Amino acid sequence: MLYPLPAVLVTVADENGKDNIITVAWAGTVCTNPPMVSISVRPERYSYAMLCETKEFVINLTTEKMAFATDYCGVKSGRDVDKFKETKLTREQASHVGAPLIKESPVSIECRVREIQELGSHSLFLADVLAVHVESDYMDEKGKFDLAKAQPMVYSHGEYYGIGKRLGTFGYSIKKRRKKKQKK
Repeated sequence: MLYPLPAVLVTVADENGKDNIITVAWAGTVCTNPPMVSISVRPERYSYAMLCETKEFVINLTTEKMAFATDYCGVKSGRDVDKFKETKLTREQASHVGAPLIKESPVSIECRVREIQELGSHSLFLADVLAVHVESDYMDEKGKFDLAKAQPMVYSHGEYYGIGKRLGTFGYSIKKRRKKKQKK
């Protein structure tokens, strides 16, 4: 019941360079120093063997515009279709791993698996972050990622939702408020 979850597109490739895209809703940050992330994948998924073989993947964040592709990549198997071709997503070469980046993604995170934990219905892939690519169109004038511009998408109980309205900033609940100057 930890909802909503990020709906991300994870790209993988086997040792021969054949790639695939899998939709993952169980992904997250694990550690800041060293930078680490995790994804959980079912062993019966086509991408699972690729992940185990190369121990590399890319987490590509999704946007509202990518909702159709995100859903498609979660319900179609890479055994049967080329998901890049069918969704009209664009492959871009990664700098540290063999799996491609997705050009349309606002953020792509290159990862190398440190550990695989078989936990039951899913296996947890604990990975080191090797590189982060951020599309410059989503950066504000201060060099900060602008979530509202990116229009990210989340997943909750079989449905996709857009997000982006800022409700506050870290620590806003305890910041001292400035007193208004009284007029004389």
